Amino acid sequence: MKKLLLIVMACFFIAGCGAAARQSEFWNHSSMYQTWSHLGFSWCGYKKVSIEDARKSREQKWWGIPISADQSK
Repeated sequence: MKKLLLIVMACFFIAGCGAAARQSEFWNHSSMYQTWSHLGFSWCGYKKVSIEDARKSREQKWWGIPISADQSK
């Protein structure tokens, strides 16, 4: 019974990863991150997005799931 539960959980995990990768266009690019700035933003900067982040994203051609920038800064 434990093995069956483990297999079912693994299937859900893999399906979730596939859906997230499809939404972020991960498979359409040759690398995980476009630049070191993209890596830093993806790991910890996405919680408070600034206009500067949006500008860097356009200039460096980042990809991923779109996030709105905070207009108050």
